Amino acid sequence: MNDTLDTAVPAGISTALEARRFEEARAGLAQSIERWTDGIQVHQSPALPSLSMYRSHDPVGPICGLYQPSVGLIVQGRKRVLLGSDVFVYDPSTFLVTALNVPTVTHILDASPEKPFMSLLMTLDPHEINRLVLEGQLPPARGQANERAMTTGSVHWPLLRAFQRLVDLLDVPDSIPVLAPLVQREILYWLLVSDQGARLRQIGAAGGPGHQIARAIELLKTHFTETLRIEDLATEARMSLSTFHHHFKQLTAMSPLQYRKRLQLNEARRLMFSEHLDAATAAYRVGYESASQFSREYSREFGAPPVRDMLQLRRAALQTAAAGRSGAVA
Repeated sequence: MNDTLDTAVPAGISTALEARRFEEARAGLAQSIERWTDGIQVHQSPALPSLSMYRSHDPVGPICGLYQPSVGLIVQGRKRVLLGSDVFVYDPSTFLVTALNVPTVTHILDASPEKPFMSLLMTLDPHEINRLVLEGQLPPARGQANERAMTTGSVHWPLLRAFQRLVDLLDVPDSIPVLAPLVQREILYWLLVSDQGARLRQIGAAGGPGHQIARAIELLKTHFTETLRIEDLATEARMSLSTFHHHFKQLTAMSPLQYRKRLQLNEARRLMFSEHLDAATAAYRVGYESASQFSREYSREFGAPPVRDMLQLRRAALQTAAAGRSGAVA
């Protein structure tokens, strides 16, 4: 375990006692993440699939993928997340909350063997958020509501402490079915009374724009290899065409066409890496009709044509596996 952690403390912490509690909670989470990710990069228990822990000894990126509705905490290090043209950089003083399934590009900025990047992520259930809000016992929302599906907020020690209790349940898996929902409810409470509380309350609001756009996104996710008309997506969202375009762009920082293209390219990359398909076959599988167009858009998205990108990914995977074996033996 590292004797020194990052010194980033949220701006809202004003007393020495709060700062000490924050650091103690963060140090405890760092120890837990280090233990559960010993010799591996990612830990996700089948008993608690909504919680993931991650560790990296090297800067990593770009990583292209789909963020689910979730809250992410960094215990050590720094990360950059790109959503369309928006850039979010967060560290141990901030959490990252995602309201919808959105395609992103991420980079781990600060990581080393001496001070590895460590983080955890908990998926969010909009229905549970809505249930907690509707009970009507929350204090007034802090912050201002906005329509972006991703944002950052300030971390405080009660939130870290609640996450520690959730992680601790992994040591007593028989207790998870009963206690995990209670701890996750507490985590939702601290998020809802945070400086992003107003934004989070929008996530679970049935009938709100976020809820309606989520319906269209679900249709896109399941049918992105097919040709979908924008009118069909707007109908699924129960919006007029102009209103749908406006809210989709506001929430995801991209157009529906750009969103679909990201899904296609990410899936093609997965097929080439995991199933060893060639570029032309992968392009056809995800709905491209032109291999040359696929190659151009792939290069623009990932910074290299498919063949070279696969070589780089496989080389990086071998290095990571070798580092993991070395760490496990040590």
